Amino acid sequence: MPKKLLITEKPSVAMEFAKVLKINGARKDGYLESETWIITWCVGHLVTMSYPEVYDEKLKFWRLDTLPFLPKEYKYEVIPNVQKQYNIIKSLLEREDVDSVYVATDSGREGEYIFRLVEMQIGIHKQNRKRVWIDSQTEEEIKRGIEQAKDLSEYDSLSDSAYLRAKEDYLIGINFSRLLSIIYGKRAAKELEEDKICISVGRVMTCVLGMIVSREREIRNFVKVPYYKIIGGFGKEEAPLKAEWKVTEDSKMWESPKLYNEYGFKTEKDAKEFILSLQGKKAVVAEVKKSKTKENAPLLFNLAEIQNECTKRFKIKPDQTLEVIQNLYEKKLVTYPRTDARVLSTAIAKVISKNLNGIAKGYHDEEVQGYLKQMVAEKYKTDLTKTKYVNDSKITDHYAIIPTGQGYENYEKLPDLHKQVYKVIVKRFLAIFYPPAEYNKVSVKIKVENEEFNASGKVCTKQGYLDVLKERKAVEKKKDEKR
Repeated sequence: MPKKLLITEKPSVAMEFAKVLKINGARKDGYLESETWIITWCVGHLVTMSYPEVYDEKLKFWRLDTLPFLPKEYKYEVIPNVQKQYNIIKSLLEREDVDSVYVATDSGREGEYIFRLVEMQIGIHKQNRKRVWIDSQTEEEIKRGIEQAKDLSEYDSLSDSAYLRAKEDYLIGINFSRLLSIIYGKRAAKELEEDKICISVGRVMTCVLGMIVSREREIRNFVKVPYYKIIGGFGKEEAPLKAEWKVTEDSKMWESPKLYNEYGFKTEKDAKEFILSLQGKKAVVAEVKKSKTKENAPLLFNLAEIQNECTKRFKIKPDQTLEVIQNLYEKKLVTYPRTDARVLSTAIAKVISKNLNGIAKGYHDEEVQGYLKQMVAEKYKTDLTKTKYVNDSKITDHYAIIPTGQGYENYEKLPDLHKQVYKVIVKRFLAIFYPPAEYNKVSVKIKVENEEFNASGKVCTKQGYLDVLKERKAVEKKKDEKR
């Protein structure tokens, strides 16, 4: 009987697919098998690009006359410590009873590259090759991914971009690391009091390092320049209205060399003299403007945004945040983490109530349940299709990171940090269903002869989504003050 071979990126993911496909047979060495399916897995990258010495033994030695190294055809090799799993996949692809292959590595450029390298190195291309593209590891999404799997050729452009990115990284790293190490290695080693040193260069790493160095130089070279602003107190002494002076064309200080900028003076002496010149003069309210503004909840999390949020909240590094969210993804709690989109697709927006219902039934967090009850009591709308949170044109591979509303059987075993990060994602998700925060804004212009002072203020009249995203204690304190 013909069999379908499904290849995932990790063993843990393979087990999730096996559950959905109801493969209950004994686990064999490196794969699972039933009457109709065989499921195997990579363990990350199995194949890598070969170093220059594989092309020519002489290139093992770093010399200027061998640079640049620009091979016409690139060579690849199996990574030694995963040779066994590579051989298992090779033997499965060679089986005559395997008539089709389902590629279920991570749904992104790197996942595509992992499988394509293996397939290229093995040299076997089954005629029927399908790509399973999923946004989460829930049972429903896995079933959909398999049922709607497209021909692998539809992802050739993604594969091409992955190969190109890898070659770019390789050529920049190999050539510039060797070049700079040869030219500056001895000098750098001397400065660092080392015998020898290799200067590593990378497409991303070196650019980021350059930005850090540039910023550090700005900080070190920054010279503090004090200047003096004028703040006037108007009205009752016990509660004066504070307004800031700003130079205008009518001011006697217009284009004066004594000014540092339009708001202040270069010296304290000149600032005090200016204040004395205004004392005893009549202040007149020249203009009062009142307005109302609304502020919607921020967009959903993409990977960069959640990494930034977790760095501020939990003082953890971006790679640690990715590790946490990857674990939440593998536990079916959130959608695919490696996304640059902060919006949802139209398709997922139409069924978003499933996510909300799942959270309501399975996530036993008192604070979150309170937000959900408020949504029901206030009859907040859950139709997002015509909001800024849904935009198909801003989605490349995957939509924003949101809770699936599933996977709660795995929740209690999570480390505390993982639970906290999950709650941050849930709250950002719930906030988009809440009404906007509303503010009353007031701006006042005061004239003292030809001199102008300005004051402005903003008061929140309706919390809206801030009920969810602001720290709970701060919100409750404000509510108590209003009472």
